[in-house]
Amino acid sequence: MLRAFHANWTRPFFARSPGGRYAVEPFELLTTALSALVWRRENGPIRMICDSTALRYYTSLGLCFLWDEGVHPLLDAIPADVDPMAFWAAGKLYALSAMPSPCVMIDTDLICWKPLAPLVRELDVAAIHREDILPDIYPDAAAFSQTHGFDFVRLDWSVQPLNTALSYFGDDAFRRAYTDTAIRFMRCSPGADDVLTYMVFAEQRLLAMCAAQQSVRVAALSDLSALFDGAQDGFFTHVWGFKQQMRDEPALYDDFCRRCAARLRRDFPAAAARIADVPALATYFT
Repeated sequence: MLRAFHANWTRPFFARSPGGRYAVEPFELLTTALSALVWRRENGPIRMICDSTALRYYTSLGLCFLWDEGVHPLLDAIPADVDPMAFWAAGKLYALSAMPSPCVMIDTDLICWKPLAPLVRELDVAAIHREDILPDIYPDAAAFSQTHGFDFVRLDWSVQPLNTALSYFGDDAFRRAYTDTAIRFMRCSPGADDVLTYMVFAEQRLLAMCAAQQSVRVAALSDLSALFDGAQDGFFTHVWGFKQQMRDEPALYDDFCRRCAARLRRDFPAAAARIADVPALATYFT
């Protein structure tokens, strides 16, 4: 049995859309449902770690039942000096800092269709895949001119970053060391001036760097080509690269949502009946 969690920090939404009304797109709600329910069926319990706005939102939709270990609004405590524009995924790191190992951090747009335990049994840490070190995304230390008081010197800049759309933490001391380091970097960067490079350094590059520094047993569970062409034997579905295409093509959006609804009806009929009551989702179940 492996315990997992989703995370949802809504402050980045309001930083991008001041005064906006918080909502999650239908396709994201449907993948969230599949991600949680399939995890429970194949692997073990799952919880949502979020802020109060997200809790109110999921409660208003009647979707809190998706997480059998509950919905926990811990992320209101993220300090105000963590910039939600630059560090839009900081909620994941703060959630992980509160979640004892062994645990799995999984994005709401990733579905793990099979038992994960056999893949991580001999590991201290694992992630869905490695990332290429592209200078525009993963620059060297000189790019972080708004970071002050953080030690870059002892880090190994040659190790490939680890994508954390799904990541496993089996060693609790390492989990604490990694999240402490990542949070320290974010708080040392109050003037972060890039909405990509600072976040992926904190979340993905530092994970690989910390693993190398501490010599823990680490592995990637798949790779990008396998995820796209199905060579990973249907183990994972990650919707990330398909999102903008769906937004640009309404027919694709509708087809994807209907296929998600059909899969929910087939595999989780009782849950699907409750999800179909969500007004924004009802049309996909007809």
